[in-house]
Amino acid sequence: MWSPEREAEAPAGGDPAGLLPPEWEEDEERMSFLFSAFKRSREVNSTDWDSKMGFWAPLVLSHSRRQGVVRLRLRDLQEAFQRKGSVPLGLATVLQDLLRRGELQRESDFMASVDSSWISWGVGVFLLKPLKWTLSNMLGDNKVPAEEVLVAVELLKEKAEEVYRLYQNSPLSSHPVVALSELSTLCANSCPDERTFYLVLLQLQKEKRVTVLEQNGEKIVKFARGPHAKVSPVNDVDVGVYQLMQSEQLLSRKVESLSQEAERCKEEARRACRAGKKQLALRSLKAKQRTEKRIEALHAKLDTVQGILDRIYASQTDQMVFNAYQAGVGALKLSMKDVTVEKAESLVDQIQELCDTQDEVSQTLAGGVTNGLDFDSEELEKELDILLQDTTKEPLDLPDNRRSRHFTNSVPNPRISDAELEAELEKLSLSEGGLVPSSKSPKRQLEPTLKPL
Repeated sequence: MWSPEREAEAPAGGDPAGLLPPEWEEDEERMSFLFSAFKRSREVNSTDWDSKMGFWAPLVLSHSRRQGVVRLRLRDLQEAFQRKGSVPLGLATVLQDLLRRGELQRESDFMASVDSSWISWGVGVFLLKPLKWTLSNMLGDNKVPAEEVLVAVELLKEKAEEVYRLYQNSPLSSHPVVALSELSTLCANSCPDERTFYLVLLQLQKEKRVTVLEQNGEKIVKFARGPHAKVSPVNDVDVGVYQLMQSEQLLSRKVESLSQEAERCKEEARRACRAGKKQLALRSLKAKQRTEKRIEALHAKLDTVQGILDRIYASQTDQMVFNAYQAGVGALKLSMKDVTVEKAESLVDQIQELCDTQDEVSQTLAGGVTNGLDFDSEELEKELDILLQDTTKEPLDLPDNRRSRHFTNSVPNPRISDAELEAELEKLSLSEGGLVPSSKSPKRQLEPTLKPL
């Protein structure tokens, strides 16, 4: 992270990614306040303190995440956040607060929390601090030196998860044991430097997902089988499989080298024939045949080694299947602990008896309720027949009112007495002057009077 080459590439001042907050360039008053130093205590002005801390703490972590680094130094942060020739005066206080909250951790403290004995180059680099750092801690001074390396805890966990997924998706995952050098090559793009790579391995070791062992001067790494499984210690079987894998790689490289040599001898023989040098061409062909015999012998050995590895991988798969079967049988036994054939038959009989009882109840309810009255259906039928016969014999008593049938919709006439008719007739006769009323024959006089009407 802090090699001279990387420092030369990073521009002085400003964020290389261009992802600084908007007020960085727009609000001079705000930035002057943020670049000023913190008060000695938060109790002096908690509002100003929290405002500055709320600005710088997330910015430091997000800057590290964008850069893809997990190791921080105060000096590098001051250079990264330069603005118009000035540096933030409160970054040391921000780092102290992040250390107090556990979001940052001193690199030396992190190394001490994990078994890092396999890191031979760590002495003098990780574990030994400069004398002034040690004295400052002994005297109770919690200031962060500008050169002290800090580790972003959450970013380191994310990087460790990335490396683990990278291994799981690579051909190296065919066996849990892999050479440290091969793993380092695989993670070259994820880990920008060797120290970050070792910190990632320590984090995985802390999470019980890898273990590191030195074998014959070479470091080997063993991974856990599953993402949620814990790694087991390296045993003799793991070492033997690792040696077979190394032998396979060595034989493959040797066969490839001899194949190139045989091809070279063939070309030399062809050129000698074209030049008319028959003896030289024969020697080249003999060398080619010897090389091919060696290749055949190496192929036989390589096939043997690969066959052994295939059987080992198959046995490991069989062991996994066996363990799965065993776990399944145990779970099945536990789930059927209180289940027997007799209990199942008894349960079925009880269910059948309950179903029969329910059917009887349903039939009883379907019969209805008679409220204590018992009727004879035959007697009811006879009585109904007698009523029907009587009805057919009796004539229908219908009113004879033919006139009303024709004038059902007309207005009914009121009943008028004879005296009223005679009085009305007498009035009509007097009004016309030619009729003389007669009390003896009123009906005769009514007829001519009604004709004009």
